[in-house]
Amino acid sequence: MPKPLPIVEPVDSACCAPLVEAPLSHDEAGQLAKRFKALGDPARLRLLSLLMSYEDGEACTCDVTDEMGLTQPTVTHHLRRLAEAGLVSAERRGTWTYYRVEPQALSDLAVVLTGQPE
Repeated sequence: MPKPLPIVEPVDSACCAPLVEAPLSHDEAGQLAKRFKALGDPARLRLLSLLMSYEDGEACTCDVTDEMGLTQPTVTHHLRRLAEAGLVSAERRGTWTYYRVEPQALSDLAVVLTGQPE
């Protein structure tokens, strides 16, 4: 199996303490906002749900393009935004790029918002 090639560097997984414990610093708010901004687009939310629905939890851009009803470059753009926010990881396999949801990133967001551990 070929060694994974990173596409983008994800942001730190856990940016900050739960909101109920301490106010966010300026930098923490920026990190958190980057993730929420990525999730704030309906196409990206749908892509995230599609990736999570696949049995093995990953999909190639070509697997989700038809389901999204968008062009391949547009789907790639949205997946790249999710990867830059640290919500998905990307791995090149030959000419294809496979994306996988980062469950820890989603858990971290839940903990920050609710204050409840996983």
